[in-house]
Amino acid sequence: MRLKELLHYTYIFPVLAVGYYFSGLMGTGVIYDIIAGVLLIGSVLSAVHHAEMVAHKVGEPFGTIILALCITIIEVALIISLMVAGGDQAITLARDTVFAAVMLILNGILGICILVGGVKYHEQFFARTSATTYLVSIVSILVLTLVLPNFTSSVNGPFYNEAQLIFISIACLAIYGVFLMVQTVRHRSYFVVPDEHPEEHYIPTLTKTLISFGFLVVCLIIVVLMAKGLSDTIEGMVQSVGAPKSLVGVIIAAVVLLPEGVAAIRAARSNQIQSSLNLALGSALASIGLTIPAVSVVCIMYDIPLVLGLDKKDVILLSLSVFIVMLSLSRGKTNILYGTVLLVNLAAYIFTVIVP
Repeated sequence: MRLKELLHYTYIFPVLAVGYYFSGLMGTGVIYDIIAGVLLIGSVLSAVHHAEMVAHKVGEPFGTIILALCITIIEVALIISLMVAGGDQAITLARDTVFAAVMLILNGILGICILVGGVKYHEQFFARTSATTYLVSIVSILVLTLVLPNFTSSVNGPFYNEAQLIFISIACLAIYGVFLMVQTVRHRSYFVVPDEHPEEHYIPTLTKTLISFGFLVVCLIIVVLMAKGLSDTIEGMVQSVGAPKSLVGVIIAAVVLLPEGVAAIRAARSNQIQSSLNLALGSALASIGLTIPAVSVVCIMYDIPLVLGLDKKDVILLSLSVFIVMLSLSRGKTNILYGTVLLVNLAAYIFTVIVP
Protein backbone atom coordinates (compact mmCIF):
# COMPACT_ATOMS: atom_id res chain seq x y z
CA MET A 1 0.00 0.00 0.00
CA ARG A 2 1.11 3.55 -0.67
CA LEU A 3 2.05 5.88 2.18
CA LYS A 4 -0.81 8.23 1.27
CA GLU A 5 -3.34 5.43 1.81
CA LEU A 6 -1.83 4.53 5.19
CA LEU A 7 -2.20 8.14 6.31
CA HIS A 8 -5.98 7.91 5.84
CA TYR A 9 -7.96 8.54 9.04
CA THR A 10 -9.19 4.95 9.07
CA TYR A 11 -5.61 3.81 9.75
CA ILE A 12 -4.50 6.72 11.93
CA PHE A 13 -7.38 6.70 14.44
CA PRO A 14 -7.01 3.05 15.53
CA VAL A 15 -3.24 3.46 16.01
CA LEU A 16 -3.71 6.66 18.03
CA ALA A 17 -6.49 5.05 20.07
CA VAL A 18 -4.34 2.03 20.95
CA GLY A 19 -1.44 4.27 21.97
CA TYR A 20 -3.72 6.55 24.01
CA TYR A 21 -5.40 3.64 25.78
CA PHE A 22 -2.08 2.16 26.94
CA SER A 23 -0.69 5.59 27.88
CA GLY A 24 -2.76 5.55 31.06
CA LEU A 25 -4.22 9.02 30.50
CA MET A 26 -7.85 7.85 30.39
CA GLY A 27 -9.79 8.64 33.53
CA THR A 28 -7.32 11.23 34.78
CA GLY A 29 -9.38 14.27 33.85
CA VAL A 30 -12.29 15.61 31.84
CA ILE A 31 -10.11 16.79 28.96
CA TYR A 32 -8.41 13.40 28.68
CA ASP A 33 -11.78 11.63 28.66
CA ILE A 34 -13.04 13.93 25.91
CA ILE A 35 -9.95 13.07 23.83
CA ALA A 36 -10.66 9.39 24.49
CA GLY A 37 -14.24 9.91 23.31
CA VAL A 38 -13.05 11.51 20.06
CA LEU A 39 -10.62 8.63 19.43
CA LEU A 40 -13.38 6.16 20.26
CA ILE A 41 -15.72 7.69 17.66
CA GLY A 42 -12.90 7.77 15.12
CA SER A 43 -12.21 4.09 15.76
CA VAL A 44 -15.90 3.29 15.27
CA LEU A 45 -15.94 5.04 11.89
CA SER A 46 -12.69 3.29 10.96
CA ALA A 47 -14.22 -0.10 11.85
CA VAL A 48 -17.15 0.60 9.55
CA HIS A 49 -14.80 1.48 6.67
CA HIS A 50 -12.70 -1.66 7.08
CA ALA A 51 -15.79 -3.85 7.47
CA GLU A 52 -17.10 -2.50 4.17
CA MET A 53 -13.76 -3.21 2.48
CA VAL A 54 -13.88 -6.82 3.66
CA ALA A 55 -17.55 -7.10 2.64
CA HIS A 56 -16.77 -5.84 -0.88
CA LYS A 57 -14.15 -8.58 -1.25
CA VAL A 58 -16.01 -11.58 0.20
CA GLY A 59 -19.51 -10.54 -0.93
CA GLU A 60 -22.83 -10.92 0.83
CA PRO A 61 -23.88 -12.35 3.19
CA PHE A 62 -20.33 -13.19 4.31
CA GLY A 63 -19.34 -9.55 4.83
CA THR A 64 -22.12 -8.87 7.31
CA ILE A 65 -21.47 -12.20 9.06
CA ILE A 66 -17.81 -11.26 9.61
CA LEU A 67 -18.70 -7.93 11.24
CA ALA A 68 -21.42 -9.48 13.40
CA LEU A 69 -19.18 -12.31 14.59
CA CYS A 70 -16.21 -10.02 15.33
CA ILE A 71 -18.32 -7.73 17.50
CA THR A 72 -20.05 -10.64 19.23
CA ILE A 73 -16.78 -12.42 20.07
CA ILE A 74 -15.33 -9.24 21.57
CA GLU A 75 -18.58 -8.58 23.46
CA VAL A 76 -18.41 -12.10 24.90
CA ALA A 77 -14.79 -11.57 25.95
CA LEU A 78 -15.73 -8.31 27.69
CA ILE A 79 -18.66 -9.90 29.56
CA ILE A 80 -16.60 -12.91 30.66
CA SER A 81 -13.70 -10.78 31.91
CA LEU A 82 -16.08 -8.59 33.95
CA MET A 83 -17.93 -11.61 35.34
CA VAL A 84 -14.76 -13.40 36.42
CA ALA A 85 -13.48 -10.20 38.07
CA GLY A 86 -16.82 -9.31 39.65
CA GLY A 87 -17.81 -12.75 40.95
CA ASP A 88 -21.23 -12.92 42.57
CA GLN A 89 -21.75 -9.19 42.02
CA ALA A 90 -21.87 -9.80 38.26
CA ILE A 91 -24.53 -12.53 38.20
CA THR A 92 -26.93 -10.39 36.13
CA LEU A 93 -24.28 -8.86 33.86
CA ALA A 94 -24.68 -11.30 30.96
CA ARG A 95 -28.47 -11.10 31.02
CA ASP A 96 -28.54 -7.30 31.21
CA THR A 97 -25.94 -6.87 28.47
CA VAL A 98 -27.57 -9.33 26.08
CA PHE A 99 -31.03 -7.86 26.71
CA ALA A 100 -29.77 -4.30 26.16
CA ALA A 101 -27.99 -5.36 22.95
CA VAL A 102 -31.09 -7.12 21.59
CA MET A 103 -33.37 -4.18 22.40
CA LEU A 104 -30.94 -1.67 20.87
CA ILE A 105 -30.55 -3.77 17.71
CA LEU A 106 -34.21 -4.67 17.15
CA ASN A 107 -35.63 -1.26 18.00
CA GLY A 108 -32.74 1.17 17.54
CA ILE A 109 -30.56 0.02 14.65
CA LEU A 110 -33.41 -1.61 12.73
CA GLY A 111 -35.77 1.31 13.45
CA ILE A 112 -33.29 3.95 12.26
CA CYS A 113 -32.47 1.95 9.12
CA ILE A 114 -36.14 1.58 8.19
CA LEU A 115 -36.88 5.23 8.97
CA VAL A 116 -33.85 6.59 7.07
CA GLY A 117 -34.59 4.39 4.08
CA GLY A 118 -38.29 5.28 4.17
CA VAL A 119 -37.60 9.02 4.26
CA LYS A 120 -35.22 8.84 1.29
CA TYR A 121 -36.84 6.14 -0.86
CA HIS A 122 -40.44 5.92 0.49
CA GLU A 123 -40.35 2.11 0.30
CA GLN A 124 -37.48 -0.37 0.36
CA PHE A 125 -37.75 -4.03 -0.56
CA PHE A 126 -36.09 -7.11 0.88
CA ALA A 127 -36.54 -10.88 0.86
CA ARG A 128 -39.29 -11.90 3.30
CA THR A 129 -37.76 -15.36 3.55
CA SER A 130 -34.59 -13.87 5.06
CA ALA A 131 -36.53 -11.95 7.73
CA THR A 132 -38.57 -15.05 8.59
CA THR A 133 -35.44 -17.19 8.87
CA TYR A 134 -33.78 -14.66 11.19
CA LEU A 135 -36.86 -14.18 13.39
CA VAL A 136 -37.63 -17.88 13.80
CA SER A 137 -34.12 -18.39 15.18
CA ILE A 138 -34.07 -15.21 17.29
CA VAL A 139 -37.46 -15.78 18.93
CA SER A 140 -36.64 -19.37 19.85
CA ILE A 141 -33.31 -18.47 21.47
CA LEU A 142 -34.78 -15.42 23.25
CA VAL A 143 -37.55 -17.47 24.89
CA LEU A 144 -35.24 -20.33 25.84
CA THR A 145 -32.62 -18.06 27.41
CA LEU A 146 -34.40 -15.01 28.83
CA VAL A 147 -38.00 -16.12 29.53
CA LEU A 148 -38.09 -19.86 30.28
CA PRO A 149 -35.75 -19.64 33.34
CA ASN A 150 -38.54 -17.83 35.21
CA PHE A 151 -40.80 -20.88 34.91
CA THR A 152 -38.50 -23.82 35.65
CA SER A 153 -38.76 -25.45 39.09
CA SER A 154 -35.43 -27.22 39.59
CA VAL A 155 -33.95 -24.02 41.06
CA ASN A 156 -35.88 -21.21 42.73
CA GLY A 157 -35.65 -17.89 40.92
CA PRO A 158 -34.68 -16.90 37.37
CA PHE A 159 -31.88 -19.48 37.22
CA TYR A 160 -31.02 -22.65 35.35
CA ASN A 161 -29.23 -25.50 37.09
CA GLU A 162 -26.06 -26.91 35.54
CA ALA A 163 -27.80 -29.56 33.43
CA GLN A 164 -30.30 -27.03 32.12
CA LEU A 165 -27.51 -24.56 31.28
CA ILE A 166 -25.70 -27.24 29.29
CA PHE A 167 -28.87 -28.17 27.39
CA ILE A 168 -29.77 -24.54 26.60
CA SER A 169 -26.20 -23.82 25.46
CA ILE A 170 -26.26 -26.79 23.09
CA ALA A 171 -29.70 -25.71 21.81
CA CYS A 172 -28.43 -22.16 21.10
CA LEU A 173 -25.36 -23.42 19.28
CA ALA A 174 -27.43 -25.91 17.27
CA ILE A 175 -29.88 -23.22 16.14
CA TYR A 176 -27.13 -20.76 15.28
CA GLY A 177 -25.02 -23.39 13.52
CA VAL A 178 -27.87 -24.56 11.30
CA PHE A 179 -28.81 -20.92 10.62
CA LEU A 180 -25.28 -20.17 9.39
CA MET A 181 -25.42 -23.22 7.12
CA VAL A 182 -28.75 -22.02 5.72
CA GLN A 183 -27.48 -18.47 5.28
CA THR A 184 -24.18 -19.27 3.61
CA VAL A 185 -24.77 -22.54 1.75
CA ARG A 186 -28.21 -24.11 1.44
CA HIS A 187 -30.39 -21.00 1.02
CA ARG A 188 -27.89 -18.21 0.46
CA SER A 189 -30.21 -16.62 -2.10
CA TYR A 190 -32.62 -15.70 0.72
CA PHE A 191 -30.14 -13.14 2.03
CA VAL A 192 -28.79 -11.64 -1.17
CA VAL A 193 -30.50 -9.10 -3.41
CA PRO A 194 -29.21 -9.09 -7.02
CA ASP A 195 -27.00 -6.05 -7.64
CA GLU A 196 -28.27 -3.95 -10.53
CA HIS A 197 -24.95 -2.11 -10.91
CA PRO A 198 -22.14 -4.51 -9.95
CA GLU A 199 -19.62 -2.60 -12.03
CA GLU A 200 -19.93 0.41 -9.68
CA HIS A 201 -18.51 -1.45 -6.68
CA TYR A 202 -14.83 -1.25 -5.82
CA ILE A 203 -13.25 -4.67 -5.25
CA PRO A 204 -10.08 -4.37 -3.11
CA THR A 205 -7.04 -6.57 -3.65
CA LEU A 206 -6.34 -9.52 -1.36
CA THR A 207 -3.54 -7.60 0.38
CA LYS A 208 -5.77 -4.61 1.11
CA THR A 209 -8.53 -6.93 2.30
CA LEU A 210 -6.22 -8.69 4.77
CA ILE A 211 -4.94 -5.34 6.05
CA SER A 212 -8.50 -4.08 6.45
CA PHE A 213 -9.50 -7.26 8.30
CA GLY A 214 -6.57 -6.79 10.68
CA PHE A 215 -7.49 -3.16 11.30
CA LEU A 216 -11.14 -4.17 11.73
CA VAL A 217 -10.20 -6.51 14.57
CA VAL A 218 -7.97 -3.84 16.14
CA CYS A 219 -10.75 -1.23 15.87
CA LEU A 220 -13.35 -3.49 17.48
CA ILE A 221 -11.01 -4.46 20.32
CA ILE A 222 -10.01 -0.88 21.09
CA VAL A 223 -13.66 0.27 20.94
CA VAL A 224 -14.59 -2.28 23.61
CA LEU A 225 -11.51 -1.53 25.75
CA MET A 226 -12.06 2.24 25.62
CA ALA A 227 -15.77 1.81 26.34
CA LYS A 228 -14.83 -0.24 29.38
CA GLY A 229 -12.21 2.33 30.38
CA LEU A 230 -14.75 5.17 30.13
CA SER A 231 -17.39 3.22 32.07
CA ASP A 232 -16.47 4.88 35.39
CA THR A 233 -16.77 8.33 33.79
CA ILE A 234 -20.09 7.40 32.22
CA GLU A 235 -21.30 5.97 35.53
CA GLY A 236 -20.38 9.23 37.27
CA MET A 237 -22.31 11.25 34.69
CA VAL A 238 -25.34 8.96 35.06
CA GLN A 239 -25.30 9.26 38.85
CA SER A 240 -24.87 13.03 38.66
CA VAL A 241 -28.21 13.36 36.85
CA GLY A 242 -29.92 10.96 39.26
CA ALA A 243 -30.42 8.09 36.78
CA PRO A 244 -30.15 4.44 37.94
CA LYS A 245 -26.89 2.51 37.47
CA SER A 246 -28.56 0.12 35.00
CA LEU A 247 -28.44 2.91 32.40
CA VAL A 248 -24.65 2.51 32.27
CA GLY A 249 -25.04 -0.95 30.75
CA VAL A 250 -27.30 0.44 28.04
CA ILE A 251 -24.78 3.17 27.19
CA ILE A 252 -21.86 0.73 27.05
CA ALA A 253 -23.87 -1.66 24.87
CA ALA A 254 -24.73 1.23 22.54
CA VAL A 255 -21.04 2.14 22.18
CA VAL A 256 -20.06 -1.46 21.44
CA LEU A 257 -22.83 -1.72 18.80
CA LEU A 258 -21.88 1.56 17.11
CA PRO A 259 -19.74 0.03 14.30
CA GLU A 260 -22.44 -2.31 13.02
CA GLY A 261 -25.11 0.32 13.66
CA VAL A 262 -23.34 2.90 11.50
CA ALA A 263 -22.65 0.28 8.80
CA ALA A 264 -26.33 -0.78 8.75
CA ILE A 265 -27.56 2.83 8.52
CA ARG A 266 -25.15 3.61 5.70
CA ALA A 267 -26.43 0.56 3.83
CA ALA A 268 -30.03 1.74 4.26
CA ARG A 269 -29.10 5.20 2.92
CA SER A 270 -27.61 3.47 -0.14
CA ASN A 271 -30.90 1.62 -0.71
CA GLN A 272 -29.40 -1.67 0.46
CA ILE A 273 -31.95 -2.51 3.14
CA GLN A 274 -31.22 -6.23 2.79
CA SER A 275 -27.66 -5.60 3.98
CA SER A 276 -29.08 -3.55 6.87
CA LEU A 277 -31.32 -6.45 7.88
CA ASN A 278 -28.45 -8.90 7.58
CA LEU A 279 -26.35 -6.74 9.90
CA ALA A 280 -29.06 -5.92 12.46
CA LEU A 281 -30.83 -9.27 12.75
CA GLY A 282 -27.62 -11.22 12.26
CA SER A 283 -25.99 -9.31 15.10
CA ALA A 284 -28.98 -9.89 17.39
CA LEU A 285 -28.89 -13.62 16.65
CA ALA A 286 -25.12 -13.90 17.09
CA SER A 287 -25.17 -11.77 20.24
CA ILE A 288 -27.55 -14.02 22.13
CA GLY A 289 -26.83 -17.32 20.37
CA LEU A 290 -23.09 -17.21 21.12
CA THR A 291 -22.95 -15.16 24.32
CA ILE A 292 -25.15 -17.38 26.48
CA PRO A 293 -23.26 -20.64 25.73
CA ALA A 294 -19.87 -18.97 26.30
CA VAL A 295 -20.98 -17.35 29.56
CA SER A 296 -22.60 -20.60 30.71
CA VAL A 297 -19.29 -22.46 30.32
CA VAL A 298 -17.48 -19.82 32.40
CA CYS A 299 -20.16 -19.82 35.10
CA ILE A 300 -20.02 -23.63 35.37
CA MET A 301 -16.21 -23.61 35.52
CA TYR A 302 -15.97 -20.85 38.16
CA ASP A 303 -19.19 -21.82 39.97
CA ILE A 304 -20.71 -18.36 39.41
CA PRO A 305 -24.53 -18.17 39.69
CA LEU A 306 -26.05 -16.86 36.46
CA VAL A 307 -29.34 -14.96 36.43
CA LEU A 308 -30.96 -15.27 33.00
CA GLY A 309 -34.71 -14.71 33.46
CA LEU A 310 -36.03 -11.20 32.80
CA ASP A 311 -38.49 -9.47 35.11
CA LYS A 312 -42.10 -8.92 34.04
CA LYS A 313 -41.54 -5.41 32.71
CA ASP A 314 -38.65 -6.47 30.50
CA VAL A 315 -40.53 -9.55 29.24
CA ILE A 316 -43.39 -7.28 28.13
CA LEU A 317 -41.02 -4.87 26.37
CA LEU A 318 -39.15 -7.72 24.69
CA SER A 319 -42.41 -9.35 23.54
CA LEU A 320 -43.66 -6.02 22.15
CA SER A 321 -40.39 -5.43 20.28
CA VAL A 322 -40.32 -8.90 18.72
CA PHE A 323 -44.00 -8.69 17.76
CA ILE A 324 -43.59 -5.28 16.09
CA VAL A 325 -40.47 -6.41 14.22
CA MET A 326 -42.32 -9.51 12.96
CA LEU A 327 -45.21 -7.38 11.70
CA SER A 328 -42.89 -4.77 10.17
CA LEU A 329 -40.94 -7.35 8.18
CA SER A 330 -43.88 -9.55 7.19
CA ARG A 331 -44.57 -7.89 3.82
CA GLY A 332 -41.09 -7.64 2.36
CA LYS A 333 -41.13 -3.84 2.18
CA THR A 334 -40.68 -0.97 4.62
CA ASN A 335 -42.01 2.52 5.24
CA ILE A 336 -41.43 5.28 7.76
CA LEU A 337 -44.23 4.15 10.11
CA TYR A 338 -42.49 0.87 10.92
CA GLY A 339 -39.27 2.69 11.77
CA THR A 340 -41.09 5.27 13.88
CA VAL A 341 -42.90 2.64 15.96
CA LEU A 342 -39.66 0.74 16.60
CA LEU A 343 -37.92 3.91 17.76
CA VAL A 344 -40.84 4.68 20.08
CA ASN A 345 -40.38 1.18 21.54
CA LEU A 346 -36.70 1.97 22.06
CA ALA A 347 -37.60 5.22 23.80
CA ALA A 348 -40.02 3.34 26.07
CA TYR A 349 -37.29 0.84 26.96
CA ILE A 350 -34.72 3.52 27.80
CA PHE A 351 -37.32 5.61 29.67
CA THR A 352 -38.34 2.66 31.83
CA VAL A 353 -34.65 1.98 32.58
CA ILE A 354 -34.32 5.56 33.85
CA VAL A 355 -37.78 5.68 35.48
CA PRO A 356 -38.56 2.06 36.36
